[in-house]
Amino acid sequence: MTKAAFRTITPELEMLAAEPYYQPVADEVALFEASAARRLPVLLKGPTGCGKTRFVEYMAWKLKRPLVTVACHDDLTTADLVGRYLIVGDETVWLDGPLTAAVRAGAICYLDEVVEARKDTTVVIHPLADTRRALAVDKRGELIPAPPEFMLVISYNPGYQSVLKEIKPSTRQRFVALEFDYPGAEVEAQIVATEGGIDLGSARKLVKLGELTRNLKGAGLDEGASTRLLVHAAQLIGTGVSAPVASTAAVARALTDDPDMTQTLDDMVRAVF
Repeated sequence: MTKAAFRTITPELEMLAAEPYYQPVADEVALFEASAARRLPVLLKGPTGCGKTRFVEYMAWKLKRPLVTVACHDDLTTADLVGRYLIVGDETVWLDGPLTAAVRAGAICYLDEVVEARKDTTVVIHPLADTRRALAVDKRGELIPAPPEFMLVISYNPGYQSVLKEIKPSTRQRFVALEFDYPGAEVEAQIVATEGGIDLGSARKLVKLGELTRNLKGAGLDEGASTRLLVHAAQLIGTGVSAPVASTAAVARALTDDPDMTQTLDDMVRAVF
C-alpha cells in the first residue's frame, strides 16, 4: 500500500455558541479558572444531577474553549478514547478518538463518571494529568504534547463508590478536586424556576419535594431527587401539566419501582401540592 493510502482524520470541534445557564454556589468558578491558568486537571465529585456537567459546559463557554464530553462506561476501551485504524475502501485511515482530538485542539476534555470506565483505560490519562502533559498514542508510536489551552476534567459520584468502582490514589492525586452538592433551597428554586420556565412559588414546592426525597437516601432510596429531576418536573408544569401529575411522573416514578416506596413518594407529592 502506498504512503498516499494512509491518512488521519481528526474530528473538528465546535465552541459552545450560547452561554449555558449556571448558578454559582460557592467558589467553584474561581477555582476552575485558577486551575485552568496553571494547567491543572480538575476532578468534580458529587451526586448525580447536581450540576457537574452544566458547570463544565459553562466554564468551557466562559474560557472560550471547545468542549469534548465522554460518557464513561464499562466497555470503554483505550481505543475508544485515543483512536483506531479503520479500513475505508482501499485506504487505511487513522481516526482520532475524542481524547486525542481534544488534545490536538487545545479543548477541555470531560470524562463523565470516570469510575465507570475500565481501569486499564483510565491509565492512559495519567501522563496528561501530571507535569508531562502529553498523550501517548501507542498504535502510532506518537507522543502528542498538550497545548497550554488543553484541560482534563473528570467526574464521579462518591455515593455510588464500591470496592470495584473507585478512583485509585494514583489517579486521584493528580487532580484538583472540587466538591459539588445540591444547592441551598432558595438557589435551587431559582435554578428550577429558570430552567423549567415556571414561577418561583411552584419551584419552591418542587424543591421542598426534592428535599423530602433526599431524606430517604439509605432508607429505601439509593438517591433522592436530583436538581435535574426537579427541572424535568418544572418543564412539564410549564407545558400545562398539573404539578402533582408532573411531579409523580418526573420525580416519584423516576426514583423507584418499589411499590411501598412509590406509595410513600406519592404521599409526599400530595402533601406538598
